[in-house]
Amino acid sequence: MGTSAVADREAMLAALTQMETLQAQMNSLSIDAFTPLELLDLQQRRETLAWLQPVLDHTIYQRLRAESAPKELGASSYTKVLAARLRISEAEAFRRLKNAELLGPRTALTGEPMPPALPNVAAAQAKGQIGPEHVSEIKSFFRTLPHSVDFQAREAAETDLARHASTLGADGFTAVADRLKYLLDQDGTFTDTDRQARRGLRLGRQRPDGTVPFSGYLTPEAAATWEAVKAKLAAPGMCNPADDTPQVDGEPDPEHAARDTRTQSQRDHDAFLAAGRAVLASGDLGQHKGLPATIIIRTELKDLEKAAGHGLTAGGTLIPMRDVIRMASHAYLWLALFDGKGVPLHLGRTRRTASPGQRIVLLAQHRGCTAPGCTADGYHSEVHHANKDWKDGGNTDVTDLTLACGPDNRMVETTGWTTRNRPKDGVTEWIPPKALDCGQSRTNPYHHPDRILAPDEPDDDPPGDDP
Repeated sequence: MGTSAVADREAMLAALTQMETLQAQMNSLSIDAFTPLELLDLQQRRETLAWLQPVLDHTIYQRLRAESAPKELGASSYTKVLAARLRISEAEAFRRLKNAELLGPRTALTGEPMPPALPNVAAAQAKGQIGPEHVSEIKSFFRTLPHSVDFQAREAAETDLARHASTLGADGFTAVADRLKYLLDQDGTFTDTDRQARRGLRLGRQRPDGTVPFSGYLTPEAAATWEAVKAKLAAPGMCNPADDTPQVDGEPDPEHAARDTRTQSQRDHDAFLAAGRAVLASGDLGQHKGLPATIIIRTELKDLEKAAGHGLTAGGTLIPMRDVIRMASHAYLWLALFDGKGVPLHLGRTRRTASPGQRIVLLAQHRGCTAPGCTADGYHSEVHHANKDWKDGGNTDVTDLTLACGPDNRMVETTGWTTRNRPKDGVTEWIPPKALDCGQSRTNPYHHPDRILAPDEPDDDPPGDDP
């Protein structure tokens, strides 16, 4: 490391200290003497400073990836490194890293410096002329641009986008970007590659009323398949939950069909449900992570007896108790009952792998990945030896096990994270390596609404230097 680099390092740290001091000073000053016009001028200057902030961010993230490996820093990916250390979402961390790839400095395999992938956009950002909304729209533009658009046209489009983004507001720029995309592909030459890249279905987060938003794009083949299914199951009179015995076979009686007051979208929903039930009941899906592919619901005995409250699926969906009772009549449901304290039975095992019974208890107790901040549900989690790994002499007793998604499970093996189940309540704690320890939470309340509403109490005897 040369003398100049060392001097720059010290100057950077000194400048950062000055910025922190100045920001604290500005936050404490009064703005009462400013006129409305002056306030707008003030905020515009501050907005430009905020737009300049990512320029150094890109350099830092690119250097970080060039000089290290994520496992050296205690995580399986740089996305997880940033999310843990900066306490931001993984989606935000991914966005920042992707922006750095496109707008930050690059290095060739031979070691020579290269310009950013979007050089004109990067130059405009370095002048404080474009903001995060402009950058997001530009990324979307190239992500959805048909593959048939050649390299020269893409280069010209990048120049045009940077020019317009430097002068237009976010809404106006979006309109111009949409028009430019149309001009580049007036014949609509979207290929199968484009369609396959866009395909996808997404279940959103459950809303307060219990419903779950559903969105996505189907390929032509998938759409044709669903059209055939719903032509049968979504016909008037079919799969109607208002009927004592919903009809799923044959043709409905015309008079019965005429009394069906559901909308088309409601019939489509009920057809989707009926198709899913049929697949689960058939048994054709086999096993998933050691258990039959089925619905697993956790509830407490007192709620079941009162027919009140709700059950919680291994996928994290809350289901009203009346629906749990109705679903329990189907052969494809597994129901796990707990006492009022939520304490599972002790299930011991002398083998490395957990038994199906132990997995049921773990799904019901932990409900999903126990790593702090992880939202992976029980269906997408694996059994993990929390207190001591099997190869190190650990036990495969249910009190020594927990749940972790695949990436977090592997993270313990390779990045210096450790786990343990607290003796007093069985809650799993994740202790980070030093590089990622910023005093963050050791537990994950996401799957436990009761713990979200009450502060987590650390165990009386924390391990090592765990605060």
